[in-house]
Amino acid sequence: MKTAIVIGVGPERGLGAQLCKRFAGDGLRVIIAGRTQAAIDVLAQEIAANGGQAVPVVADATSESDIQTLFDAAGADLDLAIYNAGNNTPGKIVDMDAAYFEQSWRVICFGGFLFGREAIRRMLPKKAGTLLFTGASASLRGRPNYGAFNSAKAGLRTLVQAMAKEYAEEGIHVGHVIVDGAIAGDKIFQRFPNAASREESLISIEAIVNAFAFLYRQPPRGWSFEVDVRTSREKW
Repeated sequence: MKTAIVIGVGPERGLGAQLCKRFAGDGLRVIIAGRTQAAIDVLAQEIAANGGQAVPVVADATSESDIQTLFDAAGADLDLAIYNAGNNTPGKIVDMDAAYFEQSWRVICFGGFLFGREAIRRMLPKKAGTLLFTGASASLRGRPNYGAFNSAKAGLRTLVQAMAKEYAEEGIHVGHVIVDGAIAGDKIFQRFPNAASREESLISIEAIVNAFAFLYRQPPRGWSFEVDVRTSREKW
C-alpha cells in the first residue's frame, strides 16, 4: 500500500492535519508526525473511523535519529513525503538572541535537509516518489522584523530547488508550495479571535491542500517545481 509521511502536524484545522486527511482519503497509508502525542492520536483515530489508515509518530524535525526512525516506519512503500514543519519566528534583528535565530534555521532549513535526505534515500532504489515542502511569503522576499524566518525559509527553498534538480533524473519529483499569506485555520483564529470577520483575506486550507495534491499527481513529463497560493486580495 502506498505510504505518505507528513511531518509538522498540529491542530485539526491546520495544514498538516488536513494534508493527512486528504491523502488518507485518496487511499494512502499516512504516517502522521508531530510533537504532540495527543493531537496526532486524535487525528489517526479520525482517519481510521473514516476508513483510512494512519500511524501516529512523535518526532522532532531537528533530530536525525527521529527522522530516520520515521522513514523506517514507512518502509519500501513510501511514495509521498511532505515537510510542513516550522512556525513563524518574528523579532527585530538587533534584539534577537543568537539561539533564537539558530533555532528558526534548525527547524525550517536543517530539519528540511534531514527530512529530504532520508526521503530521497528511500525513494532512490525504486526511482520513484514525490517529496514536497511548505514554503511561505518569506521564501521569496525579506520583510522587516522577520529576519530569522525570512532567512530560514529562503534557505529551505534554495535547498529544495537543489534537491529537485539533483534527483529529477532519478525519478524523484521534488516540489515547493509557497503559502503567500495567513491561513484560515486554528492557529490564527486562536491568536486573533477577530480574524473570522476578515476570513476573505485568509487563504483557504483546502486550496493549499489542492496545490499539494496537484504536484503529487503530476506525470514525469509535466512536473512543476513550485506552486504559489494566495487570496485575490494579497498584494504581491
